[in-house]
Amino acid sequence: MHISRDLLTFVLIAIDVLLVICILLQQKEGGLSTVFGGEGSVFRAKRGIARGLHWFTIFLAVAFVGLSALVLFIK
Repeated sequence: MHISRDLLTFVLIAIDVLLVICILLQQKEGGLSTVFGGEGSVFRAKRGIARGLHWFTIFLAVAFVGLSALVLFIK
């Protein structure tokens, strides 16, 4: 059982790195330009790669929470 906990910890670290990369790759929508009178009221739908990256980030976040709980409860 010790090997499975080590394996889950390694997978959790890999998911952490991928999650950080996915979050940093996502395009900012607005930022400070909306504070200074920029076009902040335009709604744009995510398309193509941005949409896939968005859903992959959600998947990684759910996997991160699930594996974190699993590693916590494995003794």
